[in-house]
Order: sequence, then C-alpha cells, then structure tokens
Amino acid sequence: MSVLSAIRKQKQQGFTLLEVLLVVAIIAILAGIVIIAVNPNRNLGDTRNSQRSADVSTILNAVYQFSLDNNGALPAGIPQAPAAAGEICGATSCGTLVNLNDLIADGRYLVALPQDPQCPDACATDGIGYTIQRDANNRVTVAAPDAELGRTITVTR
Repeated sequence: MSVLSAIRKQKQQGFTLLEVLLVVAIIAILAGIVIIAVNPNRNLGDTRNSQRSADVSTILNAVYQFSLDNNGALPAGIPQAPAAAGEICGATSCGTLVNLNDLIADGRYLVALPQDPQCPDACATDGIGYTIQRDANNRVTVAAPDAELGRTITVTR
C-alpha cells in the first residue's frame, strides 16, 4: 500500500516540463493570432485620422463663422488657388505660414487651433499640420496632408 501512495503522491506533485512547454507554446500561438487580428497600428492610424477629420471640420466651421460675422470677409492671408495651400500657423509669429490667429483672438470662434496628432514631427516649425486654401469664388478648402493609411482628408465649403 505504501508503494501505491508514493506513486500517487509523485503524480500529484506538479506538471512535467513537457506539459508546461506545451501550454506556453499554445498561449504564444494564440497571442500571435490575436495581435495579428487586432492590428494595433491600423487601429491607431484610424484613430488619428478620425481626429484629423474632426479638426479639419472644426477649422473650416470657425473660418465660416468668422466670415459670417465679418460680412463675408475671410481671415486675411489664406492663399488663393492656383497658389499652393499654406500650412496654418499655431504661433503668434507665423513667418510664411497662414496666420489664423483672428479665429482664436477672443475665443469666439476657437479657443485654440487644433493640431495634427503627429505634430511636431509631421509639422513645420510653428505649424499645426493642416493646410488651407481658397479658390476664386472664396470657397475654402482645409486639408490634413499627413493622413495615414492612404486616406485623403479634405473639406471644402
């Protein structure tokens, strides 16, 4: 009887090395499948693109609210096509960037200009990463040139 209880005790002491390695291998395979299925880089890119879409609409809405309050006059300095769209400035001294500080002067249109989620890496010095341009009919286009995953984010009104 003591031999049988010794054998049972040996079997109850724990897992063998082979069993532990098998479980670890299965967990690693399942984790790899989940990471591939979730694709965090794509999800983060989609999230940043959603923020860009919201920011572009916010800027354009502020420009048109400014225009309505100023008898149709747009903020000064918006480049007219065929000139290239200019990056919007996020500082008080803008140099060659488009100065839209009239929109944030008293907090009436915007409290602050939104900034591209990947700035300052994707932006010019003092820029916010978004561009603006107007055509001959004063239709304004705001775009996010650094959109990810092959998307084009632009709004015209």
